[in-house]
Amino acid sequence: MTHYLASFRLLILALCLALISLPAQADPERSPEQVIRDSVDTMMGQLEGREDHYANNLDKLKALVDDSLDEIADFRYIGASVMGRYFQNATPQQRSRFAKTFRQTLIDTYTKGLVTFDYRELRVLDSQRPPRHEDQASVAMEVVAVDGSVYPVSYTLRLSNGEWRVVNVIVNGINLGLTFRNQFDQAMRDHGRDYDAVIDNWAPELAVEELEEGGDA
Repeated sequence: MTHYLASFRLLILALCLALISLPAQADPERSPEQVIRDSVDTMMGQLEGREDHYANNLDKLKALVDDSLDEIADFRYIGASVMGRYFQNATPQQRSRFAKTFRQTLIDTYTKGLVTFDYRELRVLDSQRPPRHEDQASVAMEVVAVDGSVYPVSYTLRLSNGEWRVVNVIVNGINLGLTFRNQFDQAMRDHGRDYDAVIDNWAPELAVEELEEGGDA
């Protein structure tokens, strides 16, 4: 159970880092790695010493996350990815509504992780894999817990209209995009492929066994 809680809080932290720490404008002088490095330092500076304040005022932290989202994460792209094979037959209204619902549930569910995970250090790795495509990049970092445990985190960024945006996160081997896509698929099966029912009842969840065992990076 202790390992599960640590993994869950780590997951929350990584998601929130992805959601609020990245500046929108792509700087041709900086690599995605440097963008992540600078952004993590900036965000941690904003939170340092104010954990108790935000823990007691989660609405303020949610507002901080909410204000930054549209310019940072490509939720239309993420929403389409999570809907997977069901995206093609969804109406434009359903696609848009799911993207908005997915965005809001992430804010509501995971914001608290910024003030509940006890970490000692966040470090972007000096050695990064070269990008496979000019418009996509992966940036690896590690979260070091207070007990010395090291958890790998990998962000996938996509360059669109001159802006780097987060489109996926892999935490301790758990691919969040794939996890949520599987959940959407199961929800569609459970609700008889009723898009509106799935969207109305959507809540991002993670299987306990995945968190306990990790996944395949």
